[in-house]
Amino acid sequence: MCGRLAQTLPPEIAHRYFRTAGKTPQHAPSWNVAPTQKALIVRRAADGSRQLDALRWGLVPRWARDLAFGNRTINARGEGVADKPAFRDAWRRRRCVLPADAFYEWQKLATGKQPHAIARADGEPLIFGALWESWTSPEGEVIETFAIVTIAANEMMQPIHDRMPVILAPDEVALWLGESDGDPASLLRPCPSAWLTSWPISRRVNTPANNDARVLDPLPAASTVPEG
Repeated sequence: MCGRLAQTLPPEIAHRYFRTAGKTPQHAPSWNVAPTQKALIVRRAADGSRQLDALRWGLVPRWARDLAFGNRTINARGEGVADKPAFRDAWRRRRCVLPADAFYEWQKLATGKQPHAIARADGEPLIFGALWESWTSPEGEVIETFAIVTIAANEMMQPIHDRMPVILAPDEVALWLGESDGDPASLLRPCPSAWLTSWPISRRVNTPANNDARVLDPLPAASTVPEG
């Protein structure tokens, strides 16, 4: 799964990186984005252009009774995404991508859960495959939400966690967004292990209020599961 991430790419840089059009959303960098918070995503607008927006994490389908539905749908398992009622419509019509500096996973050890940061080995942004939806509250407020699509872990990730996000190469974004011909289901596979690097970090990441660059600092080699 993916339940926490860092996203510090400035919106104006994201505009250039993904060749998006339209307004630049006002969005602050975050080293510890948690579910129910907003993150930047890239999606296709009605005119076919790419659009950069800040959406709430935790997908809420149109038919959900309340916003709390999204607490259970921060991730969409790729193996069933085309069939699950919460995700199938978004999979067909509302795919998006999410850029990130890193994501966090917790490795189960005898001494406790050790958090790790996972990032691109080449320093480029991670590009997650994601889905988005628009939900209208009983009061008439329109809230847009997203979920990150996950798949079985690659060899690099397996010692840390058995799931990981779908991570795309830049030239695969067009297929995921439906801009080019092909089956986006072909992208529902783990990325090559060589793309990624990981390192253990402090348990400060466990608390979303700890939101600064130090969250990503690697632990000293002799440290294991330190207190935050």
